[in-house]
Amino acid sequence: MKALRWHGKQDIRCDEVPDPAIEHPRDAIVKVTSCAICGSDLHLYDGFMPGMESGDIMGHEFMGEVVEVGAENKKLKVGDRVVVPFTICCGECDQCRRGYFSVCERSNRNKSVADKVFGHSPAGLFGYTHLTGGYPGGQAEFVRVPFADVAPVKVPDGLTDEQVLFLGDIFPTGWQAAVQCDIQPTDTVAIWGAGPVGQFCVRSAVLLGARQVICIDRVSERLEMARAGGAVTIDFENESVVERLNELTHGKGPEKCIDAVGLEAHATGSLDSLYDRAKQAVMLETDRPHVLREMMYVCRPAGILSVPGVYGGVLDKIPFGMVMNKGLTIRTGQTHVNRWTDDLLRRIAEGEIDPSFVITHRAKLEDGPALYKTFRDKQDGCIKVVLQP
Repeated sequence: MKALRWHGKQDIRCDEVPDPAIEHPRDAIVKVTSCAICGSDLHLYDGFMPGMESGDIMGHEFMGEVVEVGAENKKLKVGDRVVVPFTICCGECDQCRRGYFSVCERSNRNKSVADKVFGHSPAGLFGYTHLTGGYPGGQAEFVRVPFADVAPVKVPDGLTDEQVLFLGDIFPTGWQAAVQCDIQPTDTVAIWGAGPVGQFCVRSAVLLGARQVICIDRVSERLEMARAGGAVTIDFENESVVERLNELTHGKGPEKCIDAVGLEAHATGSLDSLYDRAKQAVMLETDRPHVLREMMYVCRPAGILSVPGVYGGVLDKIPFGMVMNKGLTIRTGQTHVNRWTDDLLRRIAEGEIDPSFVITHRAKLEDGPALYKTFRDKQDGCIKVVLQP
């Protein structure tokens, strides 16, 4: 089969690889009909996430048709259309029973290594480093899905791939980020990043009843899309984020702040961002946490910081004294996708939201390597890339 594979920093290739096979009776094999390039794939593309090996198959946003089912899998049958969440979960461990699917205790097959790095292992993830299991991802023609009697979401008749594809990651991720904010009708919610996850944070905050939603970015097409979703926008290259947020909140600051950027913040006009780039260049710092620092500074006392953005390692110069003295709450984590999918699928089916709004580029799988660069450079107003094998 064809698959997009990582061969090193900014080196993605479309290769021929062996077809996957059933390895456990609970498995299923899915023929991929649509997959996508996620913003967090760019952290792998840029070489910032540890644990990648040459030849790893990329991708954790995918859906398709079940073509083979293991003997113990009673949930799926051949021919079912499914969206596959990026988090692999067993459904039986203590964390899964509590709904904390992204920290499943059994699905990371490299658990002993992750335990040493993180203290305790998170769940296995598709296409996302050997620290999370080294599972082949979904930017391929076929995928083996472990524990396929738990996570896959069956797609009702009448819904297209583009309407439901993002149930596997970015829609639940944006939704969880907003839910973690405990949004009240009087709240201002500020969102850093107008990429795919940021766009769903905007729509989720609006659906959850925020009084005012503000989105911060520098790419005009992304800011325009955020405005279409109901946000006031700030272009951080043309105006001061701190001054504009104070203006919009009468000097009090936003009650809730969401970091939909993660480890590759692209701010260039501040001393801390220059410091991060210099230390990262000589491998003395792994991540560029400008957004985290800015959120800590501007957030209203007793507010909430929600962090769906991916971070990979050790952060420097984090002003934790601000967090403690202002009484801020930080909530973060990979998304517990299956906690939210039933509700979000209903909202899609009832026409409350059509997630396909975020798609700007469609192409064949073999065009994926070139589109990684387009997405990375935000060329042609690129916000979301969907690939079809």
